[in-house]
Order: sequence, then C-alpha cells, then structure tokens
Amino acid sequence: MRLEELSLTNFKNIPEARLEFSGKVNCFLGNNGMGKSNMLDAIYFLSFCKSFSRVPDKMVIRRGEDFAMARGKYVRKDTDEELTLGLTAGRRKSLRRGGKEYDRLSSHIGSFPLVMVAPQDIDLIRESGEERRHWMDMVISQSDPVYLDSLIRYNRALEQRNKLLREGSVDPNLYAAVETVMEMSADYIHSVRSARIAELTVIFDRYYSSIAGSSEHVSLSYQSGLNRPDITLQTLLDEARRHDEIVKHTSVGIHRDDIGMDLDGMPMRRTGSQGQCKTFTIALRLAQYDFLHRATGIRPLLLLDDIFDKLDASRVERIMELVISDSFGQIFITDTNRTHLDEIMSRTGGDYRMWTVENGIFSPMHS
Repeated sequence: MRLEELSLTNFKNIPEARLEFSGKVNCFLGNNGMGKSNMLDAIYFLSFCKSFSRVPDKMVIRRGEDFAMARGKYVRKDTDEELTLGLTAGRRKSLRRGGKEYDRLSSHIGSFPLVMVAPQDIDLIRESGEERRHWMDMVISQSDPVYLDSLIRYNRALEQRNKLLREGSVDPNLYAAVETVMEMSADYIHSVRSARIAELTVIFDRYYSSIAGSSEHVSLSYQSGLNRPDITLQTLLDEARRHDEIVKHTSVGIHRDDIGMDLDGMPMRRTGSQGQCKTFTIALRLAQYDFLHRATGIRPLLLLDDIFDKLDASRVERIMELVISDSFGQIFITDTNRTHLDEIMSRTGGDYRMWTVENGIFSPMHS
C-alpha cells in the first residue's frame, strides 16, 4: 500500500498543504513545532480516525477556524482509493472512503494499516499498563475485526458494571447480565492476546538484535489474571465482588492486563539505558510492522517521527538499512538534522522526496 497524495486544510498548524509522495522514502526537515509531526498525524488520523497524540478532535482544528479536512489518495492492493476526513467544531467527525461515509468508524480500522514510531513510545516502557494495553489493542485490532468488536463489547459492559457499582446496586440479575457479556468477550480477547504476544516476541527479539548489534535478548510476556489455570472471568469477578462494591469500580478483568517488557530477563523500565530503551521501542514498532504485514497481506505505511535523537551513529545506520530494505514499503521520516537525512538518502538509490517545513508550510527541497 502507498499514499500517493495528501491534501490538508486547517489541520493543526497547517493552513493548507498538498503533497505528492515518493513510493519509497519521504523526508521532512525543520525545527520542532513547525508542523512536521502534524503532517504525520494527519496520515495517522486517516488510518485510525483519531490523533496519534490522543488530543480531542476539536484540538486538531487550526486555531481560529471552525473545520479541518484531510484527503489521502492511496493505491491499495493495486486499486486507487481515496479517504476524506472532515472535522467540524461541535459536530461528529466524518470519514468517507471513495465518497461513501462510514456508519461505524471502527469498521475502518485495519483497512489502511500503519505503524508510527515516535518519541512518545518511551511511555510504553515507563508508564502504566494502560499504555501497553492500548498498544496491544491497536496492533491486534488492525488484523482482527472480531477482536475489535469483542473489545468494544467488553468495554461497554464494563462501563455498565461500574455504573451499577457506583449506584450501589445489589441486584444480582443486573450484574449477571453485564458479567455474561464481559466473560464471553474476555475469553476471546485473552486467547488472542496470548497468541499474538508470543508471536510478536520472536519477531521483536530478531529486530532488537539487528539494531543493537549485540547478543542482548528482549522479550514480552502477557500478564493477565486469566493466565491462572482453570480460572474464568466470572470467578475473578465473584472473588472481587465485595472489594469492588467498596471501591465502586471493577478491579479485575482483561482491562487490567499488562505486558512485561524485559531485557536479558530484567524489567526494561528499571534497567534499560536511554539508548537501550529507544532501541527497544523502535524494534517493537518494526516487529509490529512485520506482524501486520504477515497478518493483512498489506505493507503498512511506516512513519518515523524524530527517531534518531539519543541513538549512536551505528544504530541509526542499522535502522536505516532495515527500513530501506525490500521488507518495508513506503516510509515517512521527520528530523531536525539534514545531515541524517542526506546520509539516509545516499542509500536509497534515488527514490525519495524531501521538504522543509516552517510554520505549517511545506517547501520541496532538491538534493
């Protein structure tokens, strides 16, 4: 899959832009805060119907304007496709594919797979389990619509159970109704997460070794209350019922799952250096790319947002050798340092385009 053209109006700090892309490497050079990452976020939004930075939709509309628009022209499975995203203040966002509006935005997820590598990825290691669950759900949802539906159903039922707890309800029939839905969804989610994390670990370790150039080994482990043999979600909910009534929320279930991230058997968040953590998250994203390509049969778009900071030259070189290889498709790279980009471009065999970015204005560069 490739993105041939992107048109933006009032998207964050970008007043108006129309960019035609190389099928392989596209580079954006400029100081921080100029709009490089906002352009990547627009591409991300067209795949996921939301901002990578998780800001509310109204924050995507350029200050002082009342609407934002992003239009992408793609070639997907040898077919021309067009996506148009419209955001208007105070109204529901609209996504059209080939002129036809989606009824449910969730049905779009996975159709235009994409992997974003960004400085915020450090949160996957440093922050709470919520970050890692969000990552896991994003990866699996792009390749498994049944998983996404199960997740939506589980979260809806969870909200209903929490509402019953907050209201102090003691009606067992009401609890039974929502807990049955939770359990049915949780069984599928748990089995898929177990299988996919095991699959990802193998690919991930290979990428980490390639980038680090060392014999260090990384691993992911799926941590869930349902990992205990012969346990069901209903049993967990029954065990926690009295506690949940006191704290007024659901304290057990797959919404509390986590992923252990280890380097040579030690937790990454405690032992990893800055360079190791950066290498870890980049390798994780490249493994995610590989996984999605295998699962969907489509080469995702790869967005690399300011990833070279805090990495030594040899690691940067190994990353670029990987992503410019035939294993990866179309790439979008942002950086503040032209030296990096010129070095990268010298390896591409000429199939690239470069732009400078200043105050939301994109100007083509010539090497």
